[in-house]
Amino acid sequence: MPGVARWDNPRYMDTRKKGQRVVVGLSGGVDSAVSAHLLKMQGYEVVGIFMKNWEQDDDDEYCSSNIDFVDAAAVADVLGIELEHVNFAAEYKDRVFAEFLREYQAGRTPNPDVLCNAEIKFKSFLDHALRLGADLIATGHYARVRRHPATGLCELLKGLDPAKDQSYFLHRLNQDQLARTLFPLGELRKTEVRRIAAEIGLPNAKKKDSTGICFIGERPFREFLNRYIAKEPGPIKSDRGRVLGQHQGLSFYTLGQRQGLGIGGVKERGTQRGGGDHAPWFVARKDMATNTLWVVQGHDHPWLLSSSLVAGDASWVSGTAPASDNAALRLAAKTRYRQADAQCRWRGAEGIVAAGAGAGATPDGGDAFGLDFSAPQWAVTPGQSAVLYDGDVCLGGGVIAGASV
Repeated sequence: MPGVARWDNPRYMDTRKKGQRVVVGLSGGVDSAVSAHLLKMQGYEVVGIFMKNWEQDDDDEYCSSNIDFVDAAAVADVLGIELEHVNFAAEYKDRVFAEFLREYQAGRTPNPDVLCNAEIKFKSFLDHALRLGADLIATGHYARVRRHPATGLCELLKGLDPAKDQSYFLHRLNQDQLARTLFPLGELRKTEVRRIAAEIGLPNAKKKDSTGICFIGERPFREFLNRYIAKEPGPIKSDRGRVLGQHQGLSFYTLGQRQGLGIGGVKERGTQRGGGDHAPWFVARKDMATNTLWVVQGHDHPWLLSSSLVAGDASWVSGTAPASDNAALRLAAKTRYRQADAQCRWRGAEGIVAAGAGAGATPDGGDAFGLDFSAPQWAVTPGQSAVLYDGDVCLGGGVIAGASV
C-alpha cells in the first residue's frame, strides 16, 4: 500500500539469527506493542513481560498501571504471545525512588527515567528475562544498537526519528546490556509505528503516549513531592536582592521554571538584564545555605545562561571515557531531553578545574568531566544528565554538578 510503512520491509529487519527467544517489555503502549509484532514477524520467539514498578496509588486517577496491564494483555492476545506480570516495585523503590528523593532534598533536579533504564528495565528486567531462557530482550525505545566493525564494541545510536529519539535516557547502558538488547523501532518514525499498529488491528493503536515521570503520572508534581519532603518556606529574591515573595521549599523548584512561582504580577523597578518590567520571572539559582530562591526576569537573562559545566558519576557506553589525546575533544552534548545538540569541548578529570571554574560543586574522582560550549546553554540544571554525542553515536554522560557563565 503506497505511503504505508510495511513491517516486512527488509530495512526494518534485524540481522541477528532468527529463532531466538526475545523477551519484550510490554508497557501497554503502542511502541512496545509494535516492537513485539515486528520481532514476531522476523521469526523470533517472542514473550512479553509487563513490569509493575510502583505500588502506591494503584486505585487513584493518576496511576494507570492497572489499565496499562489490561492493554498489554489485549495486545498479547492479538499477537498470540505469552505475557507475564512481574513486580519490580521493591527494586524500583530502593534503586530509583530513594535516589530521586535524595537528589531533590539536596536541591538538585534528578532524572529518574535515566536511572530506571539502567537499574530496572535493563538490569532487573534483563536478569529476569535471562532466567526465562531469553537470548535477547527488546523495548519500544527509539534508539539503535550496532557493532563497531573494527572494535566489535556495541554502539548506542540515536533513533532515526529526531522527534522521538530516546538515546538520552539510555546513555548509562553498558556493553553487556546493549549486546543483549534489540530496539525494533530505531529506524522508524512515530507516524509509521501508528500506521503499523492500525494496519494489524492492535487495540491500543490510538492510545495516547504517556508523559511525565512514570510513578507520578499526570498528578501535580508539588502535591506528590510534598508527601515525602517537608516544606521549608523561604524568601524569593530578585537578582537585585529585592524580596518578591515566599517559596514553599527549594526542593519544589527547578532552574528555568516559570510557572507556579506566585509572583507573576510583581514588577522589578528599573530596566532588567534580559527583560523589562513586564517580562516573566524564571528560577535562576537555589541557595541551600540561606534557603533562598533567586529569580530573574526574561528568558535570556545572563543568570540563566552557562558556557561551561562540570559533571560526575560518569558512565560510558564503551566502558572508557572519550580519548582526548591531551587536547580538548570537540563533541556535542545535551543537558536536557529534547534539547538540540550543542557543540562543545570535552575535558577529562585532568582538565575539569579549567573547564568548570566557578561552576559550583565539583565532583571528585576520575569519573568527572567538564564541557565548554560554543554557545551559552539555557538553564543548565544540577542533577540532570549531560549526555555526549559524536554524530549519531551516544558516548555516555554524567550527572551535572554545576555550571558557570
